[in-house]
Amino acid sequence: MLYSSTRGGAPAVSSAQAIVDGLAPDGGLYVMAPDALPKLDWRDLKDLEYPALAARILSALLPDFSVEEAEALVRRGYSGKFSDPRIAPLVDAGGDLFLELFHGPTAAFKDVALCLLPHLMTASSAKCGHTGDILILTATSGDTGKAALEGFRDVDGIRILVFFPRDGVSPVQKAQMVTQTGRNVGVCSVIGNFDDAQTGVKRIFAAMPEGLSSANSINIGRLVPQVVYYYSAYFDALRMGRIREGEKLNYAVPTGNFGDILAGYLAAELGLPVGTLLCASNANNVLTDFIDTGVYDRRRPFHKTLSPSMDILISSNLERLLYLLSGDPGLVASLMAQLSAEGRYTAPDALMEKLRARFAAFCCDDVGTQAAIAEVWEKHHYLMDTHTAVAWRAAQDFGKEHGPTVILSTASPYKFPAAVLGALGQAAGSDEFAMMDALETLSGVPMPANLRGLRERPVLHTDCVAPADMLEYVKRRKAEPSWAK
Repeated sequence: MLYSSTRGGAPAVSSAQAIVDGLAPDGGLYVMAPDALPKLDWRDLKDLEYPALAARILSALLPDFSVEEAEALVRRGYSGKFSDPRIAPLVDAGGDLFLELFHGPTAAFKDVALCLLPHLMTASSAKCGHTGDILILTATSGDTGKAALEGFRDVDGIRILVFFPRDGVSPVQKAQMVTQTGRNVGVCSVIGNFDDAQTGVKRIFAAMPEGLSSANSINIGRLVPQVVYYYSAYFDALRMGRIREGEKLNYAVPTGNFGDILAGYLAAELGLPVGTLLCASNANNVLTDFIDTGVYDRRRPFHKTLSPSMDILISSNLERLLYLLSGDPGLVASLMAQLSAEGRYTAPDALMEKLRARFAAFCCDDVGTQAAIAEVWEKHHYLMDTHTAVAWRAAQDFGKEHGPTVILSTASPYKFPAAVLGALGQAAGSDEFAMMDALETLSGVPMPANLRGLRERPVLHTDCVAPADMLEYVKRRKAEPSWAK
């Protein structure tokens, strides 16, 4: 089973090569053809512990790796990294089901994939006979950056350079990145928003593809590990008696770049009984409008919100879904060309009919986000971050008449303490680190150990560039003999 570009203009490659390359040479994203996706009998998997479950799913979607190889990589990547041995526990709070994905080293859902990706990358590089160093380029809207830096820190044969929007991440997220240690890590802010940073990284790939790869969810090695927790949530819901065997389960997903929710679609295509995937957006509701109308139009105001990891107007992984639904790389290439040239495209009605059979779209502004945090805390004493709150609101709007819904809780509330404290009626102030302490005192919910002491860590990375200068910056950094701080 080979991976092809969504745009059809590049040769098919092995799963290992797709991981090493990150992005296809024609600018497309690597994906299996719709009719090549494997099928798994979920009943055979329901009693497996998380590492064994992950190994079965990874081996099915990344066939260069045997189940035994995959399990060894999973155990190496996850060992000692998660504060909860279940990796992704399902929690019942007042009847709502929260899939907690923030128990990893950076307190965000990206850890589930990015603790594993460095091991997948080095193993894939060896399988492909790659002998030179790999430079990982990553644009982040907040959480991917720190998770990738931590995952790839001091990995031999790999350097990682992370770009983040200068004024588009929370102070806690920024502090996590700019204080990152490691002899192979670099961090640079971009004057602009996440879309500017992401577009800049894609242009660099087009200009100098050799020796580059990505830790964003455009890399299939980043996306596949996220499929696993849809399965684990389903099996936990079974054990909790919240669903009957074979009953479909809905998932509400706070959505920006469309990778996390696409993992849910892949789980459904593998055979998991997935009901509706709720695409939950903040005020940057380009995806809501697309699912409702079939028109994707990024020509709109960009809103800086309380849920900054979702402040995105160009959702890269939607391209993979368009290909999986249509099976037509020519169509996808045409739509992406229109998006680049005109800022918009209209998807065919037949494609949108297929999409709406699986997805529903919802959005929630900052006022609704804070109201959701307050309501869940007051009624159930459960503390949500701003992104989880958007997904919770979507689940409420979807309604319980459609069956149970799992809400993906993608980050610790301590990563956004000002917004969470404000939602609970407290004065926010200007010192986010003091607010972390205040939130712990108020709520009694323990702060993640990896966020303690963040204020005292020295700033090691201060570079800042305009989007137009990103290529020259990467060339210069790539030529430097040492990045040790």
